Amino acid sequence: MKTIASVITAAAVLGGGTSMVLAQGGPSTSLGAGHAHVIQAPAETTWGPAPPMLPAGAQIAVLSGNPGQAVPYAVRLKFPANYAIPAHSHPTDENVVVTSGAVTFGMGDKLTKNAAANKTLAAGGYALMPANMNHFAYTTTETTIVLYGVGPVEFKYVNAGDDPRNAKGATK
Repeated sequence: MKTIASVITAAAVLGGGTSMVLAQGGPSTSLGAGHAHVIQAPAETTWGPAPPMLPAGAQIAVLSGNPGQAVPYAVRLKFPANYAIPAHSHPTDENVVVTSGAVTFGMGDKLTKNAAANKTLAAGGYALMPANMNHFAYTTTETTIVLYGVGPVEFKYVNAGDDPRNAKGATK
């Protein structure tokens, strides 16, 4: 299995670097002692395309921290209906809270829809994907999640052919 590590950086994802991350908190955001406070309603989210480690179609908004560094982070991710993330793992724990729609999670080395062990979580649902555990996810309706943990965010696809960064014409 080919190990592929990629890092989400606020600058690459949202094009605004730290200023975009801080803008998510609104006009009262300050750097203070190295942390910014963030108080944000979903309607205030500034979306941008998700990084190339995710299949095309997802959108991302960095809420706090920098997912590309070894620090705590929180991001919103919006997936279209019928979106799928093939089996993959991360070197750190991944926390997911579904805020709208529904997402189905499964464990294993291959995305298998409708497997008996899969679990669909609607708004309010929570999942913890432990470090190095192979898992997959898919939607049937537009879905938004909050993903949080300690970076750097990295994806290691079980099958290198499933990694969108390996697709023809993909930029790495």
